Amino acid sequence: MSKHVLKYLLFIILVGLLSLSLIACKTNNDTQNTLKVGATPVPHAELLNLIIPDLEAQGITLEIVEFTDYVTPNLALNDGEIDANFFQHVPYMDSFSETHDLTLVSAGAIHVEPLGLYSETLTSLSDLTEGAVIAIPNDPTNEGRALLLLEANGLIVLDPDAGLEATENDIIENPNGLIFKPLDAAQLPRSLKDVAAAVINTNYALEANLNPSQDAIIIEGSESPYANIITVKPELLDDDRIKALLEALQSDAVKTYIQETYKGAIVPVF
Repeated sequence: MSKHVLKYLLFIILVGLLSLSLIACKTNNDTQNTLKVGATPVPHAELLNLIIPDLEAQGITLEIVEFTDYVTPNLALNDGEIDANFFQHVPYMDSFSETHDLTLVSAGAIHVEPLGLYSETLTSLSDLTEGAVIAIPNDPTNEGRALLLLEANGLIVLDPDAGLEATENDIIENPNGLIFKPLDAAQLPRSLKDVAAAVINTNYALEANLNPSQDAIIIEGSESPYANIITVKPELLDDDRIKALLEALQSDAVKTYIQETYKGAIVPVF
C-alpha cells in the first residue's frame, strides 16, 4: 500500500471519528437541555404548555408527560423517567414518600387548588339527608383534607389528635349518620351520579367541566396550606433547568393567566 493511499485512509478514519464525536456531543447536549416534567392535565399541563416558549428562549426543551393518577408521577420521578413532576402538595408528597420509601423534595410552590364538595342533586348542606353517602379521596392526605373540610363546615367532628391524615376512624361525632365512600381521586367526578355528594380535587373537577367557584357547595378558602409544588429528587434541586422552570411558572404572566382563566378556582401563591 502506497504512502499516499495510507494517508488518505487515515484521513477518512479521522474525519469519521470527528463526525461521531460531534454527533455524540450534540446528543449529549440535547439530553442535558431537555427537561421532562410529569403533570396531570388540568391545570398543571396547561400551565406547563404556557411556558414552553420561555424555556425554549433559554435553550431548554420542555417535554410534558401527562399522568391521570396520583401514584405514577412520583414513581416515575424516583425511577428517573422524568426530571420533575407538578401535581401535588407537600403533605401528599411527604406521605407518599414515607409509604414508598422515596426521597423527594419541593423546588417551589405555584398555586392552591381548593378542595370542594359537589353534587348533582343537592344545592346546599341543608339538603343532606340522614345516612347520605359522600365520596371522598382514598389517599391518606386528601382523605384527611376532605374530612377536615367537612368538619370545618359542621358536618362531622374529628379527634383533635388525628392531624392532617385523619380517616373515617377518627370521626367522633357524625350527627347525620353520613356514610363515607373512599374512592380513587380520579374517579370522584364519575361517582356523582351514585352518591349524594363528593369531595373532589380541583384538577379533576375542572376536567369534568365543574366550576369550583360556582358549582361547589362548600370549598376551601384561599388560605389553604395545600399549595401545589414542583417536585424533584434532591440532586436536581439546584439544577439550572429546574430553576428556570420555577422562575417561568412564578412569572407575572402565569399569575395573570391563572387569575383570568380559572377565576378563583385556582389561586396563585407567588
